[in-house]
Amino acid sequence: MTTDQAELFGFPNPLIGVASFAILTTTGAAVLAGATVARWYWLGLQVGALLGLAFVVWLISQSLYVIGALCPYCMVVWAVVVPVFLYVTLRNAAAGVFGDHVADSTAVRVAVEWHAAILVAAFGVVTLLIGVRFWSYWSTLI
Repeated sequence: MTTDQAELFGFPNPLIGVASFAILTTTGAAVLAGATVARWYWLGLQVGALLGLAFVVWLISQSLYVIGALCPYCMVVWAVVVPVFLYVTLRNAAAGVFGDHVADSTAVRVAVEWHAAILVAAFGVVTLLIGVRFWSYWSTLI
């Protein structure tokens, strides 16, 4: 939390999470309550999820290969943003937000059916990267 990466935009990165997760929580509560959300909102949420994923991927690379340390708070955020991106994308694709031709595609049906495997694979890749990067430490614990 004391590195340059912790304040990429000139303020602490957790402030981005506070605002973003508040929007996600509000959206989830509204949808569960039966609200109908406009297409433009879903597209905005998709852009936010994509930017969040890009930021998290950058932070993972910085944490592993530049800073050389793992931050538990950061890893919790990684573990939330990855499924948020996946499920917002799958929901939008299946609901036709990207167009009816996308919603009717075989790729979307397969991705929806295999969503858990996709998520496990994504977490597996991150876990593998962490294991390889810090193998010299992990091997001393054995």
